[in-house]
Amino acid sequence: MPRYTVHIRDEWLAVPCRDPTYTIQWLGYEALKRYTKNKPDNGGIDAVKDIRFVARRCQGQGLLDGDDTIEDVLEDNDFVEIAIEGDTMSPDFIPYQPGVSHLYPSCNLFLDGNSLTSTDLVNLGRGLYKIKLTSEAENGVVKSRELLDTIVKENKVVYGITTGFGKFARTVIPVHKLKELQENLVRSHSAGVGNPLSPERTRMLLALRINVLAKGYSGISLETLHRMIQAFNASCLSFVPEKGTVGASGDLAPLSHLALGLMGEGKMWSPKSGWADAKYVLEAHGLKPISLKPKEGLALINGTQMITSLGAEAVERAQAIARQADIIAAITLEVLKGTSKAFDSDIHALRPHPGQIEVAMRFRALLDSDHHPSEIAESHRFCDRVQDAYTMRCCPQVHGIVNDTIDFTQKIINTEINSATDNPMVFAERGETISGGNFHGEYPAKALDFLAIGVHELAAISERRIERLCNPSLSELPAFLVNEGGLNSGFMIAHCTAASLVSENKVLCHPSSVDSLSTSAATEDHVSMGGWAARKALRVVEHVEQVLAIELLAACQGIEFLRPLRTTTPLEKVYDLVRSVVKPWIKDRFMSPDIEAVHRLLLDQKVWNVAQPYIEKYNMELLPESRPISPTAFSLDPPASPRKRIRLE
Repeated sequence: MPRYTVHIRDEWLAVPCRDPTYTIQWLGYEALKRYTKNKPDNGGIDAVKDIRFVARRCQGQGLLDGDDTIEDVLEDNDFVEIAIEGDTMSPDFIPYQPGVSHLYPSCNLFLDGNSLTSTDLVNLGRGLYKIKLTSEAENGVVKSRELLDTIVKENKVVYGITTGFGKFARTVIPVHKLKELQENLVRSHSAGVGNPLSPERTRMLLALRINVLAKGYSGISLETLHRMIQAFNASCLSFVPEKGTVGASGDLAPLSHLALGLMGEGKMWSPKSGWADAKYVLEAHGLKPISLKPKEGLALINGTQMITSLGAEAVERAQAIARQADIIAAITLEVLKGTSKAFDSDIHALRPHPGQIEVAMRFRALLDSDHHPSEIAESHRFCDRVQDAYTMRCCPQVHGIVNDTIDFTQKIINTEINSATDNPMVFAERGETISGGNFHGEYPAKALDFLAIGVHELAAISERRIERLCNPSLSELPAFLVNEGGLNSGFMIAHCTAASLVSENKVLCHPSSVDSLSTSAATEDHVSMGGWAARKALRVVEHVEQVLAIELLAACQGIEFLRPLRTTTPLEKVYDLVRSVVKPWIKDRFMSPDIEAVHRLLLDQKVWNVAQPYIEKYNMELLPESRPISPTAFSLDPPASPRKRIRLE
């Protein structure tokens, strides 16, 4: 018999339907009857038949016509919201979020706990892969669980398995209460606050926890791990508040919320349901809640996966915007009639930092007159300017350290992604469990604080270049890049927006990991505060993207005033890309959509994709003649792990 899950005010109701030719109006009144039946005062409803309501499908928030038949507009196990006339939207109801990725991929990523990368993890978050375990990982998980079952059978006293947690580590728990112990742990530790992580970030968090458990040192059962994978593949995602972790003993609060939904408690999101009660979401997808065995609650919540998954997104986005920052700065240099002499390879060979050398190479690839003649550059070839301002001349030195900082952070994040970070560790080959401190988040916390400080500089120097573009005394262009100044304000406030974002970043770059507050009755007396380090790193990266979007808009507007002269071929291609989404600024108009459109180009790495072939071609042509430097200096992408296994099905 078909069944539908209906949300009315603060209640979710399961409504069976014997005849799918019944109407939506029937479904609404049947749900209202069940709602009033469950309320002592009938929910303030005197007569159900007199109630007027609006019905919406949770997926997409589409309005449903009361006269339509159920079979015509709903699928079995669909989710419906009933809004009673006069009510405001229930604060308990969080609708489906249109626009988020919820793909149904045919490609599997095989996890073994050892070879996942930050790139893979972000792609898992975007819904590009389903998850499977390697056979080696499954065997390791089984052996680890067998040791735990032996410990329980022999009534041994082991932390977190047969004892309480934290301050209660010396309290021995009877065998018949070990399941309750694990369930209580998850419920009590689900104490986070704030907005939920987005579906993409929750998918990353769940995927990363699966990968860590696949290492085989946590004692999770294969049955429980498979149920987690099934939930991931169906995009059944727990409500995980973004605030509440201090980053040691791991990300306890967010990981507890993750586990709570998998237990069929709290809220869950899926493309089909939007946010709804977890038990209904799992049931609608044919999934069973996990049933915790000894130590499994602890295995699910103890680790640094919240810090690390958000850190993976931050480092991937930082890497993408750092590459594109070089391209944007090169356009600005052309518009301001700067020189490319400061990017000479001999200068940078004398200070051979890999990032500096790579950035200088990119500038040469984009501006080299022998490869890509520039009419703009030719127009001022014999001017009397000796050298440019630091914001242009020193891009290799400033952008370069950002690149090296990102590489440093990415190595730590990739190590953390494939690390066992819970406690105690289960060593099946040694036949023992050992308590340690791998859950402490100091490594990713420090690295992400460093990432925020490093990548912020891209926005700081970009804002100064925007000032030079907008200031007629520095640019020799119309004030604020618009004709009829005074009547039109042009980029005046866009520059203010960039300045405000840079100023915010200065505060956000204060390191989170320098702080520590003792918790759990001084048992956990030093913590990393890595959750905030990760969240603010993401905010810093987003601000950097937005500032550079404004610079790219301003630089392309500057080109309008230099026409008919043309810049180099790769930079003209970037200009054409921008003009495909934003028209030239002839007179004042609503600017925010323009900034958002160019920000989307940067997020999708389209600016990089347009320029990359020219950079690679230049690199391949000149590399044999270059001075010997680090073999990784010209690497444009992080090397793919040779152990990564992706299979099409």
